[in-house]
Amino acid sequence: MSLYLFMLLTIFFGFLVSFLGQLPLGNMSFTATQVGLQESISKAWQFAIGVAVVEMVYLRFALTGMDWVVQHRMVYLGLGWLTVGLFLVLGIMAIFSAKKQQTESKALVLNNKLNRFVLGLTMSALNPVQIPFWVLWTSLLIQTKRLAVSSLDFNLFTIGAGTGTIAGLAVYIHGGKWLVQKIKASNRSLNIAMGIVFLLTALLQLYRMIYHPFV
Repeated sequence: MSLYLFMLLTIFFGFLVSFLGQLPLGNMSFTATQVGLQESISKAWQFAIGVAVVEMVYLRFALTGMDWVVQHRMVYLGLGWLTVGLFLVLGIMAIFSAKKQQTESKALVLNNKLNRFVLGLTMSALNPVQIPFWVLWTSLLIQTKRLAVSSLDFNLFTIGAGTGTIAGLAVYIHGGKWLVQKIKASNRSLNIAMGIVFLLTALLQLYRMIYHPFV
């Protein structure tokens, strides 16, 4: 196999894993849809890029920095429990806020002037479960010799993963907008749904923190 073909395959594997990982409905994907619907497609893409940047950082960290995680487990655990609390609060507040709203107002998480790229960075940073996700996948790819242990291959894989994340969120940005407009769902219904997604994410993270904090 030629070097260039192996490099392309490395990028492709990163893209594929990240793209498929974004397809299940989650708070990032739902927020991307909300931004596209309630603000603009360009801001939704800014959000997606922000999410991808942090995911690439987490992935690169997973590839080379797991010794640090082992040595600083309390930091990782603290961030994980912070995520549980934050998503629970956001979910509860979003549902109560949506039930009280009288007009087609924005979702709670979007009711601010924060740049949407920065919002993507922040929400993605508060989602440390990406680290064990990437540890599992990269370990599998390395063991099956689909990913070579070198800085070049790690960088190429990370680039592929970043583009896969953006592509996965693009499905929700454009496909989600089309679907919502097709069924003519109200902002109030979407805001309640967003609160439910945050609560489910918090419960899933709580389960992981209790039973599988490092997996």
